[in-house]
Amino acid sequence: MNDWNFCPRCATPLAMIAAEEDGGLTERLRCPACGFTHWNNPTPVLAAIVEYRGQVLLARNAAWPAKMFALITGFMEAGESPHEGIAREVKEETNLEVQSHTLVGAYDFQRMNQVIIAYHVVAEGEVRLSPELADYRLYDLPQLRCWPAGTGYALADWLRTRGHEPVFFTAEENAERRRGLD
Repeated sequence: MNDWNFCPRCATPLAMIAAEEDGGLTERLRCPACGFTHWNNPTPVLAAIVEYRGQVLLARNAAWPAKMFALITGFMEAGESPHEGIAREVKEETNLEVQSHTLVGAYDFQRMNQVIIAYHVVAEGEVRLSPELADYRLYDLPQLRCWPAGTGYALADWLRTRGHEPVFFTAEENAERRRGLD
């Protein structure tokens, strides 16, 4: 997704201009007046597979359809490490304190131009959702279903480390759980 139209340095309209880069001739949004380049790099997003009282907590964003639950996610902020950021996000969104965290992996989410850094966290406390979240559910591992997108692949990889072969929503089931989102 690109919403850059003007140069942030000189306000000239940006244009797709090819220029030599380390990888060869590359076309990007550039300023024809001052040479500014909009790199359009992916944004780092943090995701947590929250283990809470022996179950996995999935949450529903207030803007999502009623059947759609997923991992706790949020943008990494300047000046924090990924593990600091995931503890902050879990606290902000659920009021839970992260006791431990383990990196699950990094996943591309090209549709949103994001790179997801996923963690498994063990958290304690009393759940109190932020206004950003409408609901949450607790799942035993065999009950979890994965979705065919970045955080769903992270959940699947983590389930494998726990000796569970992940089960993905079918295309029809996933479309139904997303109905109204697109």
